[in-house]
Amino acid sequence: MGIVERMRLDGKKGFVTGGARGIGKCTATAFAEAGADVAIVDMDIEEAKKTAAEIAAATGRKVIAIQADVTKEAEVQAMVDQVVAELGGLDFCHANAGIAINAPAEEMTLAQWQKIIDINLTGVFLTDTIAGRYMLKNGGGSIINTASMSAHIVNVPQPQCGYNASKAGVIQLTKSLAVEWAQKGVRVNSISPGYIGTELILSAPQLKPLISKWNELSPIGRLGKPEELMSICVYLAGDTSTFTSGSDFIVDGTFTCF
Repeated sequence: MGIVERMRLDGKKGFVTGGARGIGKCTATAFAEAGADVAIVDMDIEEAKKTAAEIAAATGRKVIAIQADVTKEAEVQAMVDQVVAELGGLDFCHANAGIAINAPAEEMTLAQWQKIIDINLTGVFLTDTIAGRYMLKNGGGSIINTASMSAHIVNVPQPQCGYNASKAGVIQLTKSLAVEWAQKGVRVNSISPGYIGTELILSAPQLKPLISKWNELSPIGRLGKPEELMSICVYLAGDTSTFTSGSDFIVDGTFTCF
């Protein structure tokens, strides 16, 4: 069997949080294209259903939509239970849901800070541990967390201390879980994207000046594409990465190299 065949995900089952659009939609598409059945998990259930139908039609895989708030333990548990019941198991997941709030630290409210931490860090903790419990009891699996290059650098010109701190926490959480579960069959890794030109970012008028500045600062001179994160996630979800755990993969077009 060649490397292409060994990297396929045939027979595997998984889910992507924040999967209705952007990075999550791209990775869910990649998982299905590689042969997996996938659940699209999102707060926006109508968009999730639309994405699920689109991916299912394009790939022929079973793709379902589930509404869940990743900050609510009961909802994450119900979501994992539904994935297992409807797809027939759980072999991998991509904890991708997240938000950014740009506000100067001296003006940021506690409510803003808490919202970022609740979604970006606590939401990943709940997703990982609840999915992890199932995997630990059922032969193992792979967990992929979306961190950010913002865990490694301080972005400019936008002020985003809460976002940066939350994503740094995701990387350390990833490493901690990977070590705890190293001999129990569950791998945990993270990806740290740079500036990615999702539909949402490209269509937001207020971000145009920032995009120009980001491109000016970037050695590669452009935003990344969501599709440029697909292959690393398929690798991490599959069986060719069984010696890879506790790693953070920076995919930023050299932005953090200087």
